Amino acid sequence: MQLLVAVAFVSIPVVRHRYGPAAKAAAVAELRRQNVRPEVLEENKLRFDAGGHETAAPVTVAAVMVGAAALNLAAAAAAPLMTWIFSSLVIVMNAAIVYSNLTAVRSVEAAFRRKGDPELARVEVAPFLKAAEDAFPRWVRAQTWLRNTTVFAGSAIALLAVSLA
Repeated sequence: MQLLVAVAFVSIPVVRHRYGPAAKAAAVAELRRQNVRPEVLEENKLRFDAGGHETAAPVTVAAVMVGAAALNLAAAAAAPLMTWIFSSLVIVMNAAIVYSNLTAVRSVEAAFRRKGDPELARVEVAPFLKAAEDAFPRWVRAQTWLRNTTVFAGSAIALLAVSLA
């Protein structure tokens, strides 16, 4: 289960790497439609690709889950404790990701206000995010649902397995 969770997390930067440039192009077009300079994205370090933490965080989670799986496969004494710690953290982190996705418009509006950039504050966030989201293929929504299901169920099954062992 932990290996499946690792694969699920690695899928995040893979999809963003492949389709992030199209999402950025769509977001730029939407900014132009709103008469907002597209350069505001770069000036405020806003990205749609798999750069920075968009790759580092999921790859780190995947590496930790592979490590926990290796401990379990080796029947190491520390395996149950590591599974409890890391699988529990993964459930909490994934819940935060899902919440962030569900509240994206509000949180991006708040983040734009906090930046203090008057041009960024003029962005109509809902159509801006919709344009970027629509640049991803439709199957990405199903992939996101499958990824979240895999992470939640896989982590729960791993916790159950070490509890019953």
